[in-house]
Amino acid sequence: MKTPCKAACKNNGGICSGCLRTIPEIVNWRDADEETRHHIMDTLAGITSTHLCPSCQQPAQCDIAAGKSSCWCFALEEREATETNTDLCLCRACLEKQPLA
Repeated sequence: MKTPCKAACKNNGGICSGCLRTIPEIVNWRDADEETRHHIMDTLAGITSTHLCPSCQQPAQCDIAAGKSSCWCFALEEREATETNTDLCLCRACLEKQPLA
C-alpha cells in the first residue's frame, strides 16, 4: 500500500509536519479505500487543488470550495489569523507553519 509517510512524523496541531496529512487522515489510512488514498496523495502532491496558496503560490485544496460541506482543515487545532488580503485558504505546508492560537 502506497503512503505519503516520510518517517519524519511530528504532530503540529493536528497536521503531520513530515507528510502534511491530518491526524484523521493518518489514523484512517489503512482502512481508507484506494480512491480516498489517491485523492489525499494527489492533494499533497498538488495535482488536485482548488486554488493557489496566497502565501507561497503553490496548489492548495479547500474542500468547501470543491463542494463539500466541511474541509480537511477543520480537524486541525486553531491557528493564528494570517495577513493575506484574501479569503483563500493556505496550502498545507504554509498552514502547518502557522503558530497555534
